[in-house]
Amino acid sequence: MEHRIDADLLIPGAGEPTVNGSVVHADGRIHFAGPTAELSREHRALEPTRVATLLPGLWDCHVHFAGIRGRVSTEELMLTPETLAVARSVKDAETALRAGFTSVRDMGGHGCVLAEAIREGTFTGPNIYSANQVIGQTGGHSDAHRLPYRWVTDPCRSGGTLRIADGVDECVRAVRLQLRAGAELIKICTSGGVLSEVDNPVHQQYRSEELNAIVTEAARADRVVAAHCHGRAGILAAIDAGCHTVEHGTEIDEETADLMAERGMTLVPTRTIYEAFRHNVAALPPAWRDRFEVMAERHLTAIGIAHRAGVTIALGTDLGTSDRGGPLSWGGHASEFAHLVSAGLSPLEAITAATAHGPGTLGPRAPRSGRLEAGYDADLLAVEGNPLADITVLADPDRITRVWKSGEPVPSG
Repeated sequence: MEHRIDADLLIPGAGEPTVNGSVVHADGRIHFAGPTAELSREHRALEPTRVATLLPGLWDCHVHFAGIRGRVSTEELMLTPETLAVARSVKDAETALRAGFTSVRDMGGHGCVLAEAIREGTFTGPNIYSANQVIGQTGGHSDAHRLPYRWVTDPCRSGGTLRIADGVDECVRAVRLQLRAGAELIKICTSGGVLSEVDNPVHQQYRSEELNAIVTEAARADRVVAAHCHGRAGILAAIDAGCHTVEHGTEIDEETADLMAERGMTLVPTRTIYEAFRHNVAALPPAWRDRFEVMAERHLTAIGIAHRAGVTIALGTDLGTSDRGGPLSWGGHASEFAHLVSAGLSPLEAITAATAHGPGTLGPRAPRSGRLEAGYDADLLAVEGNPLADITVLADPDRITRVWKSGEPVPSG
């Protein structure tokens, strides 16, 4: 059965907005999207649902279904019982969907099992495209440095969202383990991280032969590789290896931005986590508290450089804690819009980053999503107000009036 939605403003995800537009959908797919005046006679006969602004369901391209609470650390990611983490993450997934995010890329978490439960109808949540575990080197960003190395690297250890692999053979096996778990993409660390205590975000991680092996093995299964990287050396390593996306990209400069644009790479900047830590420096490892402000300012500059160079930008937040009401809690995804605008994107460009640019972060496995266009998934979001005039509308739960996933209304909770 076909359903019609009329909107004062239609924001298609890609392209210019339409005043007085309509969407017709059935069986989870959009059949028509465009000016109401261009509806067919058959579609004109449908009784419409009226909304103020209609846009595609949003994408958060960098989250973590980690199910951790309290302190954010690699040790907590390793030690939180997997069953408890998954149970907490069910609520997190529901929260993201009600906030209008109908699709998310889980960049290290329990998203593979959650995605299966959602597909079978056990609970309602967004479309989840998970990398499963984050692959990193010994002593790197995926290594819980304070835990016994023998335990962290035990192949029989269950749980955890981090995977250590060293050398070409181990790196290839690590990719295969993620594919075995159902990963839709592969996540690696080509630089250190802010939450690590003994490695440095400026330093490159992994040798070129290891990175090339990971990218090649992933490509054999039509998976792309997303690279966590902050420092310039790690960014260049990700570019040279053929990674598909750069996550964070703190030290992107004119040269690296031009290379990324030339090779069709996407930046997922995750400004939200930077702003969260700027207001809560006590959550950072002591060694990084004094240096983080400089790093945060550099990151904001990097987003602007990438944007001006024509690098594709996709919205991501790095949200991943199951605390309620905290700076990294689920449901606050849309705060990223204002951060992107502060970095130089227009409101329409920021919305495109969260819609049309989202599926492309999955490479050849990209779904037909993120656009109001015939043949695309009927993942839809209605808001009260005009986000092109006030981008913060998207971050106000009271202004989110309706969410549809595959054409089905999402309960308000």
